[in-house]
Amino acid sequence: MIGIYGGTFNPVHYGHLRTALEVSEIFALNELRLLPCAQPAHRAEPEVSALARLHMLQLAIANYPYFICDTRELGREGPSYMVDTLASIRAEIADVPLLLFIGTDAFNSLTRWYRWQSLFDYAHIVVMTRPGFKADTLLGFYANRQVDDRHSLKTCPSGKIYFQHVTQLDISASFIRQMIAEQKNVSFLLPESVIKYIQAEKIYRA
Repeated sequence: MIGIYGGTFNPVHYGHLRTALEVSEIFALNELRLLPCAQPAHRAEPEVSALARLHMLQLAIANYPYFICDTRELGREGPSYMVDTLASIRAEIADVPLLLFIGTDAFNSLTRWYRWQSLFDYAHIVVMTRPGFKADTLLGFYANRQVDDRHSLKTCPSGKIYFQHVTQLDISASFIRQMIAEQKNVSFLLPESVIKYIQAEKIYRA
């Protein structure tokens, strides 16, 4: 199985990386593709360039060969729509099961995504939750797609919803950016290689 974990990664931090590691192991993924978004469709465009965010991500995963940085959205003009990305990946991998990992906030707003129903034509959706989280009763379109056994995701290429508890560290990229702007120490929040790059390039300075 192949996993997709997208984000602006502005900057990438241990919250992202811990989640990526856990889902890779839980689902025994052949690979996890980390997908930096160039121009988010549902939020403001990051103030840091896509190339800088890409470089930070590459530094962060340099020692993890099972993490792959997928740059296809960076070469696309206009907003980055996940359905287009999944369609292009599906064209490359034939019938290999594809898992799109999203958080609960993204899941709750999924019906506002561009061509959201078509996402299931290309991938399963795995909603990453905190321990103790309980999903509301899924109605209609969702209800028929939810599965309770993650192993069932291997039996078809796409189309299912699964909820998976993961360790979600209380770290946010916006908090890190604020700390850097205030010249505070961000050690142990993100990889040292990323910190050195931020310092060298004077990123996120007030």
